[in-house]
Amino acid sequence: MNDLLTRIWHFQPSLLVTLTHDVLQMVLAALILIVGWWLSNRVGTMFAKALARTRADPTLAPMLAAMGTWAVRVLVFVAALSEVGIATASVLAVLGAAGLAIGLALQGTLQNIAAGMMLLMLRPFRVGDVIEGSGAAAGIVREVGLFTTRIERGDGNAVFVPNSQIWSNPVINYSSGGTQRIEVEVGLAQRTDVDAAIGELKKVVADEPRVLGGTTLAPVITVADYPERGGATLRIAAWVRSPDVSLTTDDLHDRAQAALEQAGCPVAA
Repeated sequence: MNDLLTRIWHFQPSLLVTLTHDVLQMVLAALILIVGWWLSNRVGTMFAKALARTRADPTLAPMLAAMGTWAVRVLVFVAALSEVGIATASVLAVLGAAGLAIGLALQGTLQNIAAGMMLLMLRPFRVGDVIEGSGAAAGIVREVGLFTTRIERGDGNAVFVPNSQIWSNPVINYSSGGTQRIEVEVGLAQRTDVDAAIGELKKVVADEPRVLGGTTLAPVITVADYPERGGATLRIAAWVRSPDVSLTTDDLHDRAQAALEQAGCPVAA
């Protein structure tokens, strides 16, 4: 019994040293994670600010910022595992095998991500452009994400199209040919004249040769607002060539007001 107690007494200092070393390694690994996480957020913010000062696509900045942030976080996580004595080579091998299995299971999703990155890098169209194609709904591009592209149709509804469909099909970019959208608003004094006023405005737009037509570029006349003081606000959304933007906007506004007054639909003061 005395011999056993003697062995434990002699073993205790080395056990204390080992425990102290392990605790210090865990504390250091925790500090690496905390500092690395803070540093990754700073890197993401720096990426976003740097890209905001350039002419990069508005949707490119958040994607690159997120990629930079998570790249730093992965490196920090591997460094923390190495600090506590875990073989990082084995961890990377397991992560690689898991990534391969997930990639095979999510082939369609990865295709959308790859297509989204190609759209953001090559930029066949930008946010605000008008596109049409067999793989995309016709309308205005509002956002190009990693998975889907958000397109606003002529009726105001949003359509989310998978990036792979857009990338693998021909797309017509009307904006690259010098086409712009103009909006003209006209106020009505009485809400009861809305239907008649919309009919008159359709005639005015149809008689304007500078307004483009077609399925995608067809002009749209809608009610923009019903003010609290009464009446209504009508909006004409039409597509014209870039050189005709300023003149067509002013002419449509003046002709619309004159046509409404002549048809007995008084405009708001």
